[in-house]
Parts: sequence; C-alpha cells; structure tokens
Amino acid sequence: MANYRAGRVKQEIQREVNDILSKRIKDPRVQNVTITDVDLTGDLQNATIYYSTLQELASERENIQLGLEKATGLIRKELGSRLTLYRTPELVFKRDESIDYGNKIEELIRQIHDED
Repeated sequence: MANYRAGRVKQEIQREVNDILSKRIKDPRVQNVTITDVDLTGDLQNATIYYSTLQELASERENIQLGLEKATGLIRKELGSRLTLYRTPELVFKRDESIDYGNKIEELIRQIHDED
C-alpha cells in the first residue's frame, strides 16, 4: 500500500514542479527545463527530481543546475502549499542523462549503417 501512495506522490510532485517552473520561477536559466522523473524515498522525506534540457554546452548545463539549486527553496515552499503531506520532501535536482545516452546509441547505430 505504501508503494502505491509513493507512486501517486511522485506523479503529483512531477506535475506540480513542472507547473511551478513554468509559471512561478522567473529565472531565465530554468525556462526550458522539463521534469522527466522523480525518485522518492519510502518515507516520503527526500525527492530526487530528474530534469532534461536541450542545452548541449557544459557551461549552460551548469547554469541551469545553479538556477535550479537557487530556486529549490521557493519550489519546496510552493510544493508544501499545493500538496497535502505532513512534511514536504527535501528536493535534489539531477540532470537526466538518458536522453544523451539515447542520442549516443542512435549515433553509433547510424555509423554502423553508414559503414555497410
């Protein structure tokens, strides 16, 4: 039963953080950030939020990470007012590397086909 609740809370956090980033956060560094996944501990105290961007430069990615870290307090406060939880989870933002990994695999497959 607890896993079912954690799954619902994960979906709710993902939806609300996307909404907060698009409507409440005015920092230009985080304008084109999309939340792809949320990992939540079993006790609902810590949430790791995975995000993706279309930026390819490492400096721009670092700026986005810094912008998200700076906005963490506001995002957590907004989540606390929107969710009906006893305690709002601590938030940690991490970049979702799966898109880069998929692009790398696609490029390797394309190279194999070009060699044939």
